[in-house]
Amino acid sequence: MHPNPIAALLIYGAAVVAASFLLAWAAEAAQIDVSGGLAIAVLALVVVLPEYAVDLYFAYTAGHDPAYLHYAAANMTGSNRLLMGIGWPLVVLISIAAAKRVTGKPVTALALESGNRVELGFLLVAGVAAFVIPATGQIHLVFGAALLAWFGFYLYRLTRGDVEQPDLIGTAAAIGTLPDRARRTTVIAMVAVAAAVIVACAEPFANSLVHAGTELGVDQFLLVQWVAPLATEAPEFTIAIIFAARGKGTAAIAMLISSKVNQWTLLVGSLPLAYLAGGGGPALMLDGRQVEEMLLTATQTMMGVALILALRFHRRSAAALLALFIIQFAITSTQGRMILCGVYAVVAAVALTLNRRQLVPTVTAPFTRDGDGHR
Repeated sequence: MHPNPIAALLIYGAAVVAASFLLAWAAEAAQIDVSGGLAIAVLALVVVLPEYAVDLYFAYTAGHDPAYLHYAAANMTGSNRLLMGIGWPLVVLISIAAAKRVTGKPVTALALESGNRVELGFLLVAGVAAFVIPATGQIHLVFGAALLAWFGFYLYRLTRGDVEQPDLIGTAAAIGTLPDRARRTTVIAMVAVAAAVIVACAEPFANSLVHAGTELGVDQFLLVQWVAPLATEAPEFTIAIIFAARGKGTAAIAMLISSKVNQWTLLVGSLPLAYLAGGGGPALMLDGRQVEEMLLTATQTMMGVALILALRFHRRSAAALLALFIIQFAITSTQGRMILCGVYAVVAAVALTLNRRQLVPTVTAPFTRDGDGHR
């Protein structure tokens, strides 16, 4: 079959979304057999695998086809900003509304657990390091290796956490009630089928994004940056929103924070490797537009982390992240994007000043035993 680009975009996009839901359900159910702090990281990692497949395809193809270099980091910046600009605020606002409905009292913030400081510490360090990319205009192989090592340490650190029983809902809960052998077989089969679909569809889905842009007269960069992440992150957002609506907002935001760590470490670190494997050099070079997008993504990350250093996610903070995310679509010039970067940076600086006592405990949390900045 060789459908036209628009039909291909819908067909392959639907397949990727469906495979993403299979992965999400399987990953949730697998928490029964992989418990503890590692489980939430595994869940966050598995549900974004479709996004990785699309993004790494662009980076790999850019290694031997310069026409794709423009898109190599577009999907990553889009998914990164979508996660913090839409995912985080929605979870917080829905969690606050759910808490108010249950208690009948005004609720203005979502409280995070002390253990979440570990993820925040890893994200803060990775977010600061990410400014190297717009500063140099490239993602070098050495820098990518450092990010991958940081991700490896992140997984190791989470294996030292306490064991917890998963709280499953929906399809994952149904799978979780199966006998051990049937459950594990089902989970493995779901992952295998989903992986096969994602591998088969990653290339045609990615190409259909580019070709559909030409046929529709829409900026191809914007399609790659926003449409693909919407498809690949739909299950993650769905799970998080369901958790938040059922009063499990802390677990929902923890999953999204873990996903953010994955994106800034594993995904960004893998891009130069894919580029090299595709025939490129040791550094994935970024054009002016991608440098601007990387700077926007890095400053947004700093603002998001700074706002919740005190382990309280206020409603006004969620509203600010959401508003600034929406505003960016009305900005089309380099000057406008730089001003938006400045706004993110100013808000981050103010929040860091207000939460300055939490800065050291957060930075040291990945290296301490209790994960709260204390040995």
